[in-house]
Amino acid sequence: MPLASIPSPSEGVWYLGIIPIRAYALCIVLGVVVAVWLSERRWRARGGQKGTIVDIAVPAVIFGLIGGRLYHVITDWQTYFGSRAIKEPYQALFIWEGGLGIWGAIALGGLGVWLAVRRRGISFSAMADTVAPGIAFAQGIGRWGNWFNQELYGSPTTLPWGLEIDADHGGEPGVLYHPTFLYESIWDVALGFALIFAGRRFALHHGRLFALYVAGYTLGRFWIEGLRIDPVGGVDHAVTFLGLRINQWTSIVLFVGALVYFWATRNKQGVEVVVPPSATEADPAHPADQADADSPDTTTEDGDPATGDPVAAEAAERSDDAADATGEDGSKATADTAAETGADESGTPGDDTTGAGEAEGSGTEGGRADTSDPSDTNTAAADRAEAEPADRPEAVSKGKNSR
Repeated sequence: MPLASIPSPSEGVWYLGIIPIRAYALCIVLGVVVAVWLSERRWRARGGQKGTIVDIAVPAVIFGLIGGRLYHVITDWQTYFGSRAIKEPYQALFIWEGGLGIWGAIALGGLGVWLAVRRRGISFSAMADTVAPGIAFAQGIGRWGNWFNQELYGSPTTLPWGLEIDADHGGEPGVLYHPTFLYESIWDVALGFALIFAGRRFALHHGRLFALYVAGYTLGRFWIEGLRIDPVGGVDHAVTFLGLRINQWTSIVLFVGALVYFWATRNKQGVEVVVPPSATEADPAHPADQADADSPDTTTEDGDPATGDPVAAEAAERSDDAADATGEDGSKATADTAAETGADESGTPGDDTTGAGEAEGSGTEGGRADTSDPSDTNTAAADRAEAEPADRPEAVSKGKNSR
């Protein structure tokens, strides 16, 4: 009699009124949530936009569930079709009863991701590397659904962590079985942490981290699959080829393919797009020199720039200071102020050689009047202050164009 064992749950379905709550589905959902959460953090850390992973997860999960179920039904077709079928054909749609092939889920789920990132204009390889650890964690969590369903267990064992299986699920009284669900769950979680470490330590990009995930998962799946006794491909026995089960051959092919890709891309360089080009382009409805009415680059009706543009605001402030800085010596104070601040926007450079303040020229396009009469300083200052509102939009425009 074994000294210890792992009991199997007596129930895998609970009812909330008439609504069934299935442990298998809960494990799958929890795995997806963890994968999305982790992948979102990794994508943001890589410079991607917030919410991208959540949006892409929707088609990925839908395609993944379809692909996983298709792989299961194709490889176990005798369970649902043929003279020896133990289930009705329509039960092939009962995904809650278990039976999701990870190979089909990754293949078709990857197609859903590719379609989504292609529409967004971001790199598929960058996305694959980002989600790789999350997928491993999701698989580790999802495997506990097999424990609740008492399925996919291994051959008999006398180890203290042997798994108890009810007679209704194929077990024999007093016999313990290898808990292959637990082996794979531990392997997947360890693989997820290893991928995070490898990605940070070796900066694996261009799909190499995802290739490492495929190689790592299939390596563990190969030996774990060898312990299982469930009849994959048949009704009362597993279909084998050269002594290996179907999923073992699949593991071998994918393992070799992952290593080949990892080696072939060892020197691949280049930038992977993580931000859609549309996110960095200007609004096509507004050219570069045209702003919205409420844009910080616009000016108000009275010629004052909006407060959102510090360059234009500073230029206008300097013009106002030059116009208002008229002291006892009249126009000379204005000219000196303009000279000290370099206020080219006012179009009136200072000239200290004129003594009483010969203010030259209106170099502006607004056509400021010549205030060269030194005897009438008050008139010159008044004319300049009156001309400023007309010139200010031009100064603002120059400030904007010079940026």
